[in-house]
Amino acid sequence: MSTFPPLEDQLDLITKGAAEIVPLDALKERIAQSMASGRPMRIKAGFDPTAPDLHLGHTVLIRKLRHFQSLGHTVIFLIGDSTALIGDPTGRNVTRKPLSREEIDRNAETYKEQVFKVLDRDKTEVRYNSEWLDAMGYAGLIGLAAKFTISQMLEREDFHKRFREEQPISVHELLYPMAQGYDSVMLRSDVELGGTDQKFNLLMGRELQRKDGQPPQIVLMTPILEGLDGVQKMSKSLGNAIGIQEPPAEMYGKLMSISDDLMWKYWTLLTDLRASEIAQMQADVASGVLHPMQAKKNLAWAITRDFHSSAAADTAAENWAKQFQQKVAGEDVRVVKIDTEMDIRVYRPSDTQQAAMDCYIKIPRLLQYAGLVSSTSEGTRKIAENAVSINGVKFSGQVEALPRLGKEPLLRVGKKSARIEWVGFLPTDF
Repeated sequence: MSTFPPLEDQLDLITKGAAEIVPLDALKERIAQSMASGRPMRIKAGFDPTAPDLHLGHTVLIRKLRHFQSLGHTVIFLIGDSTALIGDPTGRNVTRKPLSREEIDRNAETYKEQVFKVLDRDKTEVRYNSEWLDAMGYAGLIGLAAKFTISQMLEREDFHKRFREEQPISVHELLYPMAQGYDSVMLRSDVELGGTDQKFNLLMGRELQRKDGQPPQIVLMTPILEGLDGVQKMSKSLGNAIGIQEPPAEMYGKLMSISDDLMWKYWTLLTDLRASEIAQMQADVASGVLHPMQAKKNLAWAITRDFHSSAAADTAAENWAKQFQQKVAGEDVRVVKIDTEMDIRVYRPSDTQQAAMDCYIKIPRLLQYAGLVSSTSEGTRKIAENAVSINGVKFSGQVEALPRLGKEPLLRVGKKSARIEWVGFLPTDF
């Protein structure tokens, strides 16, 4: 008989980073039943092996599986070797090109090795949905399809959109959500994990389990993880992905290039820190106790360590620091004297408080005075385009606290750079 942490402790870790849980009350009840009976919940996440390599976007679900695993529950890493023959139509405006069985099998083997960089190999149940889908036969397929109507399928947003725009929808694509739902029946899953874009498929599992007389699974959806550009979903085809098999130096360097805003989402979705720990870190950054660059270095180190080792993460961090310093030292950077008495300074929370951490600098105006942009509006636009970095880190805000900028901040806009030398009034504790 298994023992589990208290209900509230489990919920704290399980709900961390979740975008939606359907229904939350049922999850609490299922956890309570598990604790009372000593039976671990069965947690399922499916992955179609449509490409040989996983990236950090894939690991959002895998890490959530690990959270359940760390709490004593049974996690099922489901390889969709049969559903991969169809191809998930989620988010697609055209039918996916089919993969050969040889390609699928080859990719599936690489998935098995990569996933255990996050999950405990000895405590993970690896299954293939070909076990039951290939054995279903013609009669079984007809029986499954008979449980749903075309109108139900067209309720799915991407199918509805393609139908409205008179784009082709192949009949085999309609089978995909049914097959994914049937996986839940065969695995008798208590909880299924998926992205928010998978909601239709995930709810299909609840419907089929209910029709089969099983308690319907709880659906836990995680947010879509944006890639390095901070805008689009992480994808190798978009060139904004970080592969989990990339060398430590590349992984660390790419993580250091993300924006400060995106950093917090990565902390939430790609690490095991509790929400309360991340909130404290954000508070430390806001108060000036922790510099955003150091928070980002800590993130890059932690993720690199998870997929390589502590020693590899240490080396990557040291090499990145050396390269950044050498790059700065090797440049003939203009030094621009900026008088803090000019209209670049603003005090928060009130003009009566003159401490350094209350002094904020208007970055678009600073870029203009440094000669890196022609106007504040251009500065604002460059920031929005993710083209501005301060001290080697991408900047995405409009103001920055003076202590975080430092005494001689290095500004870069595209290929132009300038180092600032402050003159005029400075807070006494700067």
